[in-house]
Amino acid sequence: MLLGHRDDHTKQRISEALDRLDHKSRMLLMEQATPKDQKALWELFEGEEADADFFVPSGTDPLKEVIHHGKNTLPAHNFFQKRFCLADDESGDLWGYNHQSLDWATGPGYYVAHAVDQEKDKDAPSAFVINYTKIPPKKPEGWPVIIPNEKKLGRFVYAGMKDYMRKVSEHISIGRAYKGKPMEAYFMLCREDAEES
Repeated sequence: MLLGHRDDHTKQRISEALDRLDHKSRMLLMEQATPKDQKALWELFEGEEADADFFVPSGTDPLKEVIHHGKNTLPAHNFFQKRFCLADDESGDLWGYNHQSLDWATGPGYYVAHAVDQEKDKDAPSAFVINYTKIPPKKPEGWPVIIPNEKKLGRFVYAGMKDYMRKVSEHISIGRAYKGKPMEAYFMLCREDAEES
């Protein structure tokens, strides 16, 4: 990827290079990222915080879908989408699910994404979490039926999981899965803006 030689400017160089690319080029770069690249990005971008506006840009109507394309470090079935929307209440939370080829077996993997309460969770690795222990009360029209993450094979995939997120550039984020403790499971997301869809 863009990692190459590490110095004090590595993070800035990566972020700026990604911001100069168009959506198609960012997607191609993400698709080429290896598990080693993704782990390195997670470590390198410690302290670079994403927030709700990163995943669903400010001004987006509640319940309007925003797609983030993803690639994970699993041995197979690496490509997926996380589809977010702004909740239609006063919480400021995001609701979402995983759109991927095995959803018939695992279920849609619904989640609530929100800021981490740093006072309650001082050991959280980042300030924003995709939280599968919480399920949205409703969904946009066209999204799959909401089922508990303990149903189907989702109990082995989503149940009890939290994905902590770090910002890499204006469209790219890096996440790591936790189930009580950190897992060796990383993933990149690339936001697709409305004009690019």
